[in-house]
Formats: sequence, structure tokens, C-alpha cells
Amino acid sequence: MTKRYWNIQLEDMLAARVHLGHDIKQWNPRMAPYLYAKFKDNHITNLTRTARFLSEACDLVFDAASKGKQFLIVGTKKEAANSVARAAIKAECHYVNKKWLGGMLTNWSTTQKRLCKFRDLIRQQKTGGLNRLPKRDAAILKRQLSHLQKSLGGVKYMKKLPDIVIVVDQQNEFTALRECITLGIPTIGLIDTNCDPDLVDLPIPANDDSIPSIRFILNKLIFAICMGRSSSIRTTTIRPSHTKAKQKMKEKMKDKTEMKEKR
Repeated sequence: MTKRYWNIQLEDMLAARVHLGHDIKQWNPRMAPYLYAKFKDNHITNLTRTARFLSEACDLVFDAASKGKQFLIVGTKKEAANSVARAAIKAECHYVNKKWLGGMLTNWSTTQKRLCKFRDLIRQQKTGGLNRLPKRDAAILKRQLSHLQKSLGGVKYMKKLPDIVIVVDQQNEFTALRECITLGIPTIGLIDTNCDPDLVDLPIPANDDSIPSIRFILNKLIFAICMGRSSSIRTTTIRPSHTKAKQKMKEKMKDKTEMKEKR
């Protein structure tokens, strides 16, 4: 995996309060390697390590995006919900920011059926099909649509299991994380001082309770995903032109050879 520069500055992380951890009494001893100090009964995260792991995560998602991999971002608590939705929409990723439905991934066949029903209801609503039904039937389907929008709105176009899942709050999203572990789906996770870094494949030590901190981490990851996707587009558009150029060169060389033989 090629290392790239992602402009991760310590000053920016300090301003976003990425370093602020939980009360000392709430800490997880497995977070010890990621901590810098104690301040007013709170742990302080080592931002040098945060920068290192965030950079590795950016490299990972860049490479994955350039290969057309699909991402799912999970963050349902109020501090993360809006940032998760905005970031995911910007990078065309799937997301869950309301409530994680148990079995969403591990019971994928059932989820697929619900998504098909959801997309069908959206299609009926857009074409005016719901309005042509009896009022009682239309009201029932509209309630179903509203419920599905809340629970599956961010994944309505997900046709298969995600290749990488980004978890914003490990403790709050433990059910989602456990499903990823069961299925062997790689995970990237923000881990606060009360989290277990061993539960995610690529931990990013950071404050998962601060909106600026969550936004800072997500913005870096989303930028890397967008860059990876654009590099994939450039590669696919450039390759055919290279092939045509090589073909033209071969034809010219062939013509020159034939002319020499005639002489």
C-alpha cells in the first residue's frame, strides 16, 4: 500500500478537540499505548499516534476506493448523525445514522428483501402509484415507506455487503461492530479512551463525543475516498487512449517496414 500525504496537522486536531478523552475512571487499559497524559482527571490522547493511524486509514480507503470498493459509515448518536450523513453523501457511501437494525449484515437475505420493498415503494411514490390506491391502502404503504426511510434510508441502494465499515462510536455501535467481526468485514473505528482498540482492524485514537473531532476524522477519510474514486476514473479513461496510441505506433512501424521491403 503506497503511503501518501494527507495534511494531518497537530494544530488542527487540537482545535477540533481530537485529543480530549474520558474521565480516568472510565478508561480501558488496552488504550494505554494510545494515551499521552492525564489532565484534570481526564486522559489525553497521543495525537502523534492519531495522525499516524489516521494517515494509514486514509491510505487504506484511498486504495479501496480506487478499486471500486463499497463503504458503510455507521454513527447513530446525536453528536455524529449529521456529520455521518453529510460525509457519506459527499463520497457516495452507504450510511446508518438513525438506528442500527440487528442483523442488518448478518441476516443479509432479509435485509435485501426489505431494501427491495423500500426501493419499490420509492418508485411507486415517484410515479404517483400510491396516490392511485384506495386511501386506506395508500396510508398503510406511506407509513411503511416512512419507517423504512428512517431505518434504511442511508443504505437503500446497497446491493451487497460493504467491503469496509467505518464505525464512529465503538461502544454505541457495538452491535454493528459485532456483525462485522462475525462476517470478517474490515473495520475502521474511532476509539476513545474508554474503547477497546483490539475490536477494530484499524483503530484511530480520537474523541468520539465531540462534533468537531468526529467531523475532522470523517473529512479526512472522505477526502481520501473521493481522491481514490477520482483516480480510478482517471485510470479507466486514460488506459484506452494509451492502447490506441500504441496501436497507431505499431501500424506506423508496420507501414515503414513494408515500404523498406518494397524498396
